[in-house]
Amino acid sequence: MSRTTQLEHLDLNLLVLFRHLLVERSVSKVAEVLGLSQPAVSNALSRLRKALGDELFIRTPAGMVPTPFADQLAGSVTEALGMIHAALNQRSAFDPRASDRSFVLSMTDIGEIYFLPGLMEALREQAPGVTLSTFRQNTADLRATMEAGQVDLAIGLLPDLKAGFFQRRLFKQRYVCMVRKGHRLDRRRISLADFSAAEHLMVISSGTGHGQVDEILRRRGIERRVALTVPHFVAVGHILQATDLVATVPERLADRMKQPFGLVAVPHPADLPEVGINMFWHAKYHRDPANQWLRGLVFERFGG
Repeated sequence: MSRTTQLEHLDLNLLVLFRHLLVERSVSKVAEVLGLSQPAVSNALSRLRKALGDELFIRTPAGMVPTPFADQLAGSVTEALGMIHAALNQRSAFDPRASDRSFVLSMTDIGEIYFLPGLMEALREQAPGVTLSTFRQNTADLRATMEAGQVDLAIGLLPDLKAGFFQRRLFKQRYVCMVRKGHRLDRRRISLADFSAAEHLMVISSGTGHGQVDEILRRRGIERRVALTVPHFVAVGHILQATDLVATVPERLADRMKQPFGLVAVPHPADLPEVGINMFWHAKYHRDPANQWLRGLVFERFGG
């Protein structure tokens, strides 16, 4: 017979602890976040294990790893706690035209180039008093800042942002080759041989999934003569404009850079897979009226 856990026998604080362990994967870090001693956190985890009849988290060299049952619970528990938080902190409906709210978005330099001009135009039309700022963090720190409400939305290719978060697909895009106009590869199609023979600008964008492109090319045995490596995309237009280098970039970034820098984009000869760009928000703020409005605005402008 399956075991049934009665809610009246379960302390809600134990579920809060469970959610923090999903994010932190460390008893000591959870103790620090909650202002408790490590023995107190260990004791609470023991009580939760007993109540649910599962180990929930297994200690490994990589930290406290959730069991399959804990992974199964993660989404529902996080959403339920978010609903309770929203109900206890109910606010009036968000009025964008009257608001002077400042929203914080986490995105890469690609996101800033692609999304911010359109978002600022939308704010001018719909919410003239609202302001934006952007924020860049590694995924581990981003989880904590979004749960704390310090970052309202994260936008991009963030495959590690899972437990405790909602997400919505904005669009899918391919990678293209980008060169200056008049470059010898400025033509409708290029071969893999021409691609490999060219000198390349490679972007290593840490904290995002864009590094998968380099890994795919390596796995397929496609070599590049990398002449320059940079840690971000923001300088790509300036560099390509003045050199004979070739860069592999997301197609929507290419669309933004073509006209200002006199560049062209051609289909990638490696036939790289499409990637999905998503919008992420913490379950704690799923029903927050201001967050809902911001998500709707972003999807209205960039979804599809």
